Amino acid sequence: MPELPEVETIRRGLLTFMVGMTITNLEIRCTHLRYAFPINFSERVKNKKIINISRRAKYLLINLEQNLSIVIHFGMSGSFIVEKDGLEKTDQTRAKNSKHDHVILYLEKEALLYRVIYNDPRRFGFMDLVVSSLVNEYPSFVNLGPEPLEDSFNVFHLEKYFTGRKGKLKTALLNQKLVAGLGNIYVCEALWRAGLSPMRTMKTLVNNNTTPDSKLFILQKAIHNVISEAIEAGGSSLRDYIQVNGSLGSFQNCFYVYNREGKPCLSNCGTLIRRTMQAGRSTFYCEVCQN
Repeated sequence: MPELPEVETIRRGLLTFMVGMTITNLEIRCTHLRYAFPINFSERVKNKKIINISRRAKYLLINLEQNLSIVIHFGMSGSFIVEKDGLEKTDQTRAKNSKHDHVILYLEKEALLYRVIYNDPRRFGFMDLVVSSLVNEYPSFVNLGPEPLEDSFNVFHLEKYFTGRKGKLKTALLNQKLVAGLGNIYVCEALWRAGLSPMRTMKTLVNNNTTPDSKLFILQKAIHNVISEAIEAGGSSLRDYIQVNGSLGSFQNCFYVYNREGKPCLSNCGTLIRRTMQAGRSTFYCEVCQN
């Protein structure tokens, strides 16, 4: 599933050319994705100019004129491919996968013509239409916490949530109410960098006088750095994720623990990376370096 770095990479890629373009047509090639499409979807966005491409957590927003926004969640395998209209597909893999092209945005600005293609083999993503001025009231956004790179995501925010709680650290960090946009990959990586066991309880990172433990500062910084580095690397390409220009992200080449079960820990401690299940997700960790 595309996490915050992947969606931010997609946003940046689309932002370079989509702003100022007009949607001349929206073609829907399937009956539904995870959910049904908005009623009269094509008609409601047709001839609307794109004024911005924004993001909230793992959601992409195409902001249109007349106070309208398209909300997109990529599910497990969604991605965008951009093609200049009128050009033939030369990539054989791309042509083969075109059967999963479920939505096509046709864009125009002066002499420029583009197709922005939403491809989703598993069809777990979805699209919706919202009033832009009410976007913070959208059901999926109402209870989201701060994002990892926002100033409001700090040790005091974590300390307030962790105080007195017995839940496991890894599971807590996947809670979008605590921090928005974090997913399994980057939680595993941040916990390794912070030297914290995913099985550790939250309350152990808060001192008896309810002040943040020093390790909580390390954790907050590790989360910030992992997300920043992943964005700069264009995200992580493990299965279906690609950037809008068709290239792969490269942060998967920087993994310390994720998807490295049975391989030596890169701290040179001599321990093999272990995998366990937590809340239905695979957790990768080093039992020596993380405590």
